[in-house]
Amino acid sequence: MLRVDARNLHYRELNEILREAERSGATHVEVCNVRGQRYLGTGLSADNMRIVVDGIPGEDLAAFMDGPTIIVRNNAQDGVGNTMNGGKVVVLGRAGDVVGYGMRGGKVFIKRDVGYRVGIHMKGYMDKQPILVCGGTAGMFFGEYMAGGILVLLGLGREEGQPVVGDYCASGMHGGVMFIRGPVEEYKLGKEVRTFELDAEDRQRLAPILEEFCADTGTENNVLDFESYVKIIPVSARPYGRLYVY
Repeated sequence: MLRVDARNLHYRELNEILREAERSGATHVEVCNVRGQRYLGTGLSADNMRIVVDGIPGEDLAAFMDGPTIIVRNNAQDGVGNTMNGGKVVVLGRAGDVVGYGMRGGKVFIKRDVGYRVGIHMKGYMDKQPILVCGGTAGMFFGEYMAGGILVLLGLGREEGQPVVGDYCASGMHGGVMFIRGPVEEYKLGKEVRTFELDAEDRQRLAPILEEFCADTGTENNVLDFESYVKIIPVSARPYGRLYVY
């Protein structure tokens, strides 16, 4: 096991250490004293590599990553999983905005709340289907322009009266599927989507994802209460098309 003390390391130095660790065949790396260094795990592709981060990584954690597993023992900043192609990221706290932007594959599990524009432009790529699960609540524009994959919001830890998701949820969504545990008011949704109850196929598809999320994040809540979920899918490819023609 390789231990790296990130104290006083510039993000470029730290990322070069991680790239060298991958080149040398390291399978387990622990990085401590992380204080906002950006791009950790960016571009790494070794699927047998596990990186444990103690501290708070900076923006674009695991951007363009294609293989490793990254475990963050605290919070993460914006852009987790930006254009990620494979592997897994588990954040055991909160994460910021634009988590999972343009994801093409892999899994991102955030144990607690996330910010704005989470899951936007998620898309499947060939046989890849990204999976993003957020355990807490989300801000506005959740799943904006989503084109593929699976996006899950559990709403755990909400205070009484606190909404599970913000306005403009699924605006512009034209592919993939979204599962939200908790009430979602219709006025918050884009005009191109509708909500549905989960059927047997949805439950079978969602159950192993939730079980894996709970195991990875230590979530003890019973989130397999499928009657509490709504499924959101697009029902129109061009709901605003008439606004752009003469």
